[in-house]
Order: sequence, then C-alpha cells, then structure tokens
Amino acid sequence: MDYKKIIKSRQSRTKILSKLSWVPDSIMLRIQYRLKMGFWPDFKHPKRLSEKLQLYKMHYRNPSMPRCVDKYDVREYVKGKGLDSILNSLYGVYDDVSEIQFDTLPHRFIMKSTTGGGGFNVLVVKDKNAIDWDDVKQKIAPWCWKRTRQQKTNSGREWAYLGIKQSRIIIEELLEDDNNPDGSIDDYKFFCFKGKPYCVQVDRGRYEDHRQNYYDLDWKSLGVHCTYPEGLLIDKPVNFDVMKQVASKLSEEFPFVRVDLYNIQGKIYFGELTFYPSSGYGKFHPDSFDKELGAQINTDFSI
Repeated sequence: MDYKKIIKSRQSRTKILSKLSWVPDSIMLRIQYRLKMGFWPDFKHPKRLSEKLQLYKMHYRNPSMPRCVDKYDVREYVKGKGLDSILNSLYGVYDDVSEIQFDTLPHRFIMKSTTGGGGFNVLVVKDKNAIDWDDVKQKIAPWCWKRTRQQKTNSGREWAYLGIKQSRIIIEELLEDDNNPDGSIDDYKFFCFKGKPYCVQVDRGRYEDHRQNYYDLDWKSLGVHCTYPEGLLIDKPVNFDVMKQVASKLSEEFPFVRVDLYNIQGKIYFGELTFYPSSGYGKFHPDSFDKELGAQINTDFSI
C-alpha cells in the first residue's frame, strides 16, 4: 500500500503522525516499516540495514548526534576533527528572516534551514536579481523556530533531531560543477560503520536526470541503486583515497553514519552527516544489498 497516494499532503501526514506521538516507538516504527517497505520488520533477529536503523532510532543515544544533524552546528564538529578545509564558505546564519541583509548577499548562493526540513527547506538562488525577495522571505520565514517545550517524538521517530532546540536559516556559497550539463555537483555518500567506510553511493544530475550508483572502496560498480534509477559509470575521483580518509575520521565515533561529500575538480567539500538515510526505509535494488549492509552494523548500541 502506497500511503502517500492516500494522504498526498506531506503536511497532513506529519500532523497525523504528531497526533500519534503517544504510541511507543517500538510499535510505531513497526507500523511505519510495514507501510513503507511492504513487509513486517524482524526486530528480534534483524538482518537488514533498514531493520537495524529502526533499532538505532530507538536505542542509540550519542550526545554528539544533535549537533551533527544541525547544518550550522555540524561545522564545529567538522572543525574539531581538523577538517576546516572541507567546509563550504558561510555567508551567514540567522535566527529570523528579518536579520538577513539581502543587498549584501552575493549574486549566487544557497539557503537552507539548519534542521534540513526533510530535504524540502532548500532554496537555490542562481541570480538574486531575478527573485522577488518579499516572496522569498514569506517562503523561508517558517524555517525559523524555537522549541518551547520538550518534544518527545517526531514523525520519523529519529532521536537525533529531538535535541535540536531551534531552527535557523543558513546561507552558503552555491557549489556548482561546470563539467556537469545541469550544473549540479556529484554527491558522494559514504556508508560508514565505526569509522570504516564500506561503500559509496554516488548521485549525479539532481536538477534534470537524477541517477545513482554504488561503488566499493576499490571503485568497482556494485550494480546497486536505491531511490533513483541506476546511473552511468563515472571515473574514480583522483583523490578518492583522501575522501575515504575524511569519511573515516568523521564517522569514527558512531556505529553507523552516512558521510556525504562533494568533489569539484579535486576540491573536497563537506555535505552532511546522515544517521537515518531515508529514515531507514530505503529500498535497495537488488534487495539483497539491504542485508549486505545490515551485516556491517552491530545492534549493541552502547556508547
């Protein structure tokens, strides 16, 4: 059953889930898993990454996680690892839209909410003279909020996000790659387990023809894809070994985290740290890859 076809509005789905916050995680996550994956999870003897990520939500409580999922605070985490050089240029972070001085912004930039907003709170500005700033302010104003009470759950039951006390607007340099026809940049997503990268998901063409493929650490295509169709084979980055070292350093204190990096003409940039990719409901093709990744993570989530 595709519940998104029944309840088409994402906002409505979120409201419904918020009304069900009293339902224990162990029950709600089983129900969500069944709705999204099409079968019941095995939490007693989990084998799949998708199953183990639900247990990760329920049981793993590393205090570093809330700042790592905040798009501004994570910059300090990256600096603490001695990786200042991979951070994108920051133009500003704002508690309220009224603080933004539009005239001082460069011609091109990208705006995001620091909480990510499920990937929806992103605005790419390629020509600031071509936008209506008053309209943009109305659109992005809801991205700023402060938590007035202790929230116990969220719609995906993703614990790391519950520690975020406020959402702000962050404005950064717009990264582009002239070698890609649509100007987008290739996204290298390293699946890491206790500081050991296992494979890398590569996404290309996010603006026009989004494709992806998975590679092992020797850059052999695994013939795997998940959210988007399988893409064309691409050459291994010249500094791929450096990217692996970066991913290892950023992931060393977590049982699992996906480290997202960019590589533009040999320059490595930090993207984000993702503890619950697709909220743990990604459908791999082939399906066996879910179990292959699951074998890499131990469900003893002690810190």
